[in-house]
Amino acid sequence: MTAADYATYIASLPRVLAGAAAVFRDAEGRVLLVEPNYREGWALPGGTIESDDGETPRQGANRETLEEIGLDRPLGRLLAVDWVRGEHRPPLVAYVYDGGVLEEEDLKAIRLQEEELLSWRMVPREELHEYLLGGLALRVAAALEAVDAGAGTAELENGVRVG
Repeated sequence: MTAADYATYIASLPRVLAGAAAVFRDAEGRVLLVEPNYREGWALPGGTIESDDGETPRQGANRETLEEIGLDRPLGRLLAVDWVRGEHRPPLVAYVYDGGVLEEEDLKAIRLQEEELLSWRMVPREELHEYLLGGLALRVAAALEAVDAGAGTAELENGVRVG
């Protein structure tokens, strides 16, 4: 197989999007959510992995956290991986990492990326469903269950635990 044939083969393969986010909590157990200006609903700090640059999911979550909220913190373990079918886009693989517990000085240091975000807030767990839409609400709930369990990673398909 020539290099051109191989390139043609690779170009013919299906494409999958990849994103990574972090679950940050405070001492009261509330979760940090951000309000994007480009779509409805709230989200975790995070975004698209720049795989063309060789970025890994963990690196993407770290970069997005720094860009979106100005926090440069090492992330903890992988809490959840979700395969999300797309209606008007390729499928998405979403990675969710443990951002840990934010102290008061961390909260005061948050600086929003104004090009993408309108606001942020700490939301009690029991109110997350009021802010997060559909599969994202399920994904965050599974990630928080993994935090509570202290071990393991939730494997999800469209927010629903499998395996």
